[in-house]
Amino acid sequence: MSIKTEATIEDLYHLPDNCKAEIVNGKLVLMSPTGFLPGRASGEIYASLRDYERLTKSGYALPDNVGFIVNLPNRRSLSPDAAFYTGKPTGGKFVNGAPIFAAEVRSENDYGDKAEKDMAAKRRDYFASGTLVVWDVDVLKEEVIRVYRASNPEEPEVYRRGEVAEAEPAVPGWTMLVDNLFV
Repeated sequence: MSIKTEATIEDLYHLPDNCKAEIVNGKLVLMSPTGFLPGRASGEIYASLRDYERLTKSGYALPDNVGFIVNLPNRRSLSPDAAFYTGKPTGGKFVNGAPIFAAEVRSENDYGDKAEKDMAAKRRDYFASGTLVVWDVDVLKEEVIRVYRASNPEEPEVYRRGEVAEAEPAVPGWTMLVDNLFV
């Protein structure tokens, strides 16, 4: 007889160095490192959010690989590629609760029917956890930012090169040129 155990937050703290994972359906879901363009895009989003944080002092910009602890039936953690958080700092521990804004930057393997279903499920989890806006950032194929809002989660606003994207109402007044995501 085998005993089935579910992954815990403590398991996330003991991953090997430079590993990124989330707990989904009781299992650790490891995330692969990304390539140049997606990595640069998440860095640009974080840098822009950091500037907004310094200007407004209304929350905290957080880069890739920060863990957010959530309490959903199917998910215990989120780890966006960039985020804005308005809760209390947690020192060296994972953040309690979801960010108000999350950016998910597509990597090479984030395309196709299964990837679309997985990304839609993750957006639903973000919204169920309290996130107000989720960016689906595609710098590899369509070169767009799809802005999903909790108030209308199935109909994104789409921003293309030459346009200015926003994250209302999560990050009031913050904008970013889509062109800044590219070399």
